Amino acid sequence: MFAFLARRLAATIPVLVVVAVLVFLMLRLTPGDPAAVLAGDAASPEQIAQIREGLGLDKSIPEQFVIWANRMLHGDLGRSYYYKTEVTTLVAQRLEPTLSLTVVTIIVAVLVAVPLGVLAAWRFGGWLDRMLMGFSVMGFSVPVFVLAYLLIWGVSLKLGWLPVQGYKRIADGLGPWFIHLMLPAITLSVVYIALIARVTRAAVLETLGEDYIRTARAKGLPESKVLMRHALANAAVPIATVIGIGIALLIGGVVVTESVYAIPGLGRLTVDAVLARDFPTIQGVILFFSLVYVVINLLVDLSYVFFDPRIRY
Repeated sequence: MFAFLARRLAATIPVLVVVAVLVFLMLRLTPGDPAAVLAGDAASPEQIAQIREGLGLDKSIPEQFVIWANRMLHGDLGRSYYYKTEVTTLVAQRLEPTLSLTVVTIIVAVLVAVPLGVLAAWRFGGWLDRMLMGFSVMGFSVPVFVLAYLLIWGVSLKLGWLPVQGYKRIADGLGPWFIHLMLPAITLSVVYIALIARVTRAAVLETLGEDYIRTARAKGLPESKVLMRHALANAAVPIATVIGIGIALLIGGVVVTESVYAIPGLGRLTVDAVLARDFPTIQGVILFFSLVYVVINLLVDLSYVFFDPRIRY
């Protein structure tokens, strides 16, 4: 297992390098000048040229990449053009809201989706199974921002149950923190619930046809034990896989959700940085998201050993 872990950790390095190169080139080759954005509409060409020189944008793209890569290797992601502060500081300041939203969303999605998938497989072809399949189609079809505005209109504006927008830090109290996260977490978890529930249903349905399930039932075990200890336990590998893959959906959904609910997290930071053509901030946030995604997939791969002892690396 340790050899496998070392190989996977080593494999993350070229992945991050490729991501860094692609992000750097895409940002530099797309239309738009961050110096012009910072200077404003009334700035003269001389002022814009002076800002470009101060930011190092007057150098060639290879020179800019060498300078940026050298800084990144020393743990320096650069200084934000727009916020006038270090990118690492910005990421650290915005990490708590995004991490809170992601963790709450995952917990809600798993607690809802896994039991739904198990029950749908148990009652295959019944009304619960058909409802789950319909919900899955709806969950994948409705865009996140549409669902967000519908929930804001219904739950917040009409019923007044939850705040419309904003975020409270954990230091302000667990109650306000959780209340402000409930609506964004529900919005973001719908697609995730649909994905996990559907995969759970398929995986459990497949295991229910195995011989050891018939043997367990023939021994007189309660149906709950058959479902949880035998069917679900042996279907854990594909479920863990889809939970890891779903992190990619969360990364994309966080950007939209934080913008709609005015949550000052990394998603909102990414949108603001894109609008301001803030190259260092965009690159830093994308690299951070890429590293998180790689680590999550590594942890999912390692979890296979615990879910299925037959798997050896």
